[in-house]
Amino acid sequence: MKFTKMHGAGNDYVYVNGFEETIDNPEELAVRVSDRHFGIGSDGLILILPSDRADVRMRIFNADGSEAEMCGNGVRCVAKFVYERGLVRKERLIIETGAGLLPVELFPDAGGRVDRVRVGMGEPRLTRGEIPMAGPADERAVDIPFEVAGRTLRATCVSMGNPHCVIYVDDVDAFPVAELGPQIERHPLFPQRTNVEFVQVLSQGEVRQRTWERGAGETLACGTGAAAVTVAGVLTGRSGRRIVNHLAGGDLVLEWLEAGPVLMTGPATEVFSGEFPL
Repeated sequence: MKFTKMHGAGNDYVYVNGFEETIDNPEELAVRVSDRHFGIGSDGLILILPSDRADVRMRIFNADGSEAEMCGNGVRCVAKFVYERGLVRKERLIIETGAGLLPVELFPDAGGRVDRVRVGMGEPRLTRGEIPMAGPADERAVDIPFEVAGRTLRATCVSMGNPHCVIYVDDVDAFPVAELGPQIERHPLFPQRTNVEFVQVLSQGEVRQRTWERGAGETLACGTGAAAVTVAGVLTGRSGRRIVNHLAGGDLVLEWLEAGPVLMTGPATEVFSGEFPL
């Protein structure tokens, strides 16, 4: 199987061109290729596929083999892949995901290389029923207290096509993400599990984020999580509609438009290509 490893702000996936390759067992393959000791090493597997609804379709499988609805960093890399390889030679395209159709804008240089991509992440879904989350279906979960591991934390929960739980902390570097992340991911509040963002506010326009990603563990970046943090900051009054989010793997620029959707601009980087034995 031919593959390409790419990352968006350090959130790395193995990408397979489904226009040429046929993958029968993506769940099992995601586990194999993601292993950082015996595989290629990644946060998961992304298949780039034909679509009858958009320019291209992507499917995302986490490192544990579970399928995710969407990945903001992955969308940017898919756009770079299909543009640079001539599969879709447009600077504005539509990508089909499990969370819906997403508009993408590429910024190629004079040589046709794409290092920066803007994604329309769609409108946030704010009620418990949409996230999904336990409790009254039409209620929002903004700065609510909940118990985990003997602690009381406060969470603001948002769906960006996949569930997110945003928790504000004073010192994100010192916070026990590896201890509490998996417990929050599988908390009874979240019937489909959840991604968890731990956020330190630096100013109205600047935050730092660490992410415990559902099915993958702590990752260097999470695009949908950064979008959820943008929304949570506005809902709680902690930050403005346009922010720079400093993640461990790099920076993302985000804006929650008054009209509804969240825009995310960030890097897309190819690491290497190769072949993997099936």
